[in-house]
Amino acid sequence: MQMPMISVITPSRNSGAFLEDAILSVAQQEGVRAEHIVQDSLSSDNTLDILRRFPEVRWQWESDCGQSDAINRGFLRARGELVGWLNADDYYLPGGLKAIAQAAAEHPEADVFHGDCVFVDGKGGITRSKVEHDFDPGILFYFGCYIPSTATFFRRSVIERGHLLDCDFRVCMDFEYFVRLAGAGFKFHYVPQFIAAFRWHKNNVSLQEVERRAYERGEVQRRHGSRVRSQMQLELLRQGFRAKRILRKIVSGNALRELRIRQQRGEKTLWMRDTEAQATCASLACL
Repeated sequence: MQMPMISVITPSRNSGAFLEDAILSVAQQEGVRAEHIVQDSLSSDNTLDILRRFPEVRWQWESDCGQSDAINRGFLRARGELVGWLNADDYYLPGGLKAIAQAAAEHPEADVFHGDCVFVDGKGGITRSKVEHDFDPGILFYFGCYIPSTATFFRRSVIERGHLLDCDFRVCMDFEYFVRLAGAGFKFHYVPQFIAAFRWHKNNVSLQEVERRAYERGEVQRRHGSRVRSQMQLELLRQGFRAKRILRKIVSGNALRELRIRQQRGEKTLWMRDTEAQATCASLACL
């Protein structure tokens, strides 16, 4: 079985504090072919020094119109059969890319592949997990973007058919993209494995732009066909699909996986640098 090559796009701007972890997490993946493209927006910190130490990384240092534009530029430069984006402060877990590539090889009918992720602090310690379930467009649209972008990959054919990120969105670009792809008929496939680590720290855009996030979420629902006319109706639907999501996680056994992760809070996951963290990640692979 020939597994597809994966292209990883990393948008970057003054992310030198974390970028090397992201690069190492791609470079040290085993059993899969991968290319890493860093699309840097004229960083003025030590980013260029880091990039020059990794000749295997393809990188561009150029002006762009924001994160979505940077990701799109990387998408268009990608050579892999599967494409995903990894923010500069996040990183993949061992075996994550191989799991995605294997799922893509085994499910040629699917176009989008999404897995699970753990939330970590600035030093890579586990804070909580994001364990999901098979794709449900209603849960996505009304409950919210439950799919972690850092653990999601697309066949390059999706991009070749003209589907890029909408640069009008700077916080909920992933939510808008997933909703648009689902509406266009692309098939999603869930991979029940921990693929990546998402760093939750004070500089996260999601924390800094709460009002913008709420506005963009409403804009996605307006643009993509919500016939609900009142906020009360939307809230009732949101709560209904939230309950459905909880039920699906219980039935699938993923709620139990989440409870087990809580017992590992604080454990380190920077497996690229620490043997103790490698043991933690090995335990995650068994959940």
